[in-house]
Amino acid sequence: MDFAKLNASIPPRDENAAEAAQRHWDGIAKPLGSLGLLEDMVVSLAGVFGTPDVRLEKRGVIVLCADNGVVKEGVAQSTHEVTLAVAINLTKKQTSVCRMAAVANCDVIPVDMGMVGTYDSPLLLNRRIAAGTKNIAEGPAMSPEEAQRAIQAGIDLVKTCKDEGYKILATGEMGIGNTTTSSAIAAVLLNKPVEEVTGRGSGLTTEALKKKIETIKKAIAINKPDAGDAFDVLHKLGGFDIAGMVGLFLGGALYRIPIVIDGLISAVAALTAVRLCPKARYAMLPSHISSEPAGEALMRELDMSPIIHAQMRLGEGTGAVALLPLLDMALAVYHGSSSFSDIGISAYEKLS
Repeated sequence: MDFAKLNASIPPRDENAAEAAQRHWDGIAKPLGSLGLLEDMVVSLAGVFGTPDVRLEKRGVIVLCADNGVVKEGVAQSTHEVTLAVAINLTKKQTSVCRMAAVANCDVIPVDMGMVGTYDSPLLLNRRIAAGTKNIAEGPAMSPEEAQRAIQAGIDLVKTCKDEGYKILATGEMGIGNTTTSSAIAAVLLNKPVEEVTGRGSGLTTEALKKKIETIKKAIAINKPDAGDAFDVLHKLGGFDIAGMVGLFLGGALYRIPIVIDGLISAVAALTAVRLCPKARYAMLPSHISSEPAGEALMRELDMSPIIHAQMRLGEGTGAVALLPLLDMALAVYHGSSSFSDIGISAYEKLS
């Protein structure tokens, strides 16, 4: 996969549309900029869509499910059987993100990117690369070819969703052990000590956290990932869910579909995508800051300001989906409010 060529093919943000959206905000009868980052997000959406008429009628959350070989190192409370169980529950619309998505009028789209177990259902999209990745504490998680296939699967999922009328996509994942793989990538890409970017995931004891940190250090030492080559880091330390999510972010930029970043795993994928194709950043929207240690550092590196500070760490795309009702409220003001001229008063002036 030629990422330089892919980056060159990504269209730029439509600055004319973004400026028109900003002028519309400034004409609404309220103090200038008083909805803060919500206004900025609508302006960003206009730049992605290429029009100030921002509408989010059809939305989905893509939940990428995959297993990680590093689980055998004892870095998680659960085993790979839980990944399959949750994936099945996703098809039954009974998980946490399903309940939240129902409130947000958002479709849940579960995808098998590479679980150990299998489940045959039309409600679980089959994009599996293999039956889980290899153990990063023993060698590369996946081959370069497998990583490329996973990225391409993510890109293709965005195109399919666009063809089906989706206007915005939230990112989600399910995979036991993926806070280990994502923390490993974060340590390398952020050039930070493993201890600073590694948290307890779904809930580890202090002793188990130490084991997780030592496992990540071992994985980095054995694989020797090149911090200047995000693809090298991804295929050596990542997972099929992360690689697929990298593809979602690249596909969003290619097809002008905004992609909402969720928590730690999603932010790691977003940073990886930006390192591979810098132009991809324009189609990304932050949602919340994960309570995992690397959360804030990843957002700083992406130069993004999430608006939700709720100490969430559930995964499945729950944080990304939580942004959608806030965008709905912002758009209700954007489309439905009176202008200064409508009510016969002078517009606010921008003061220095």
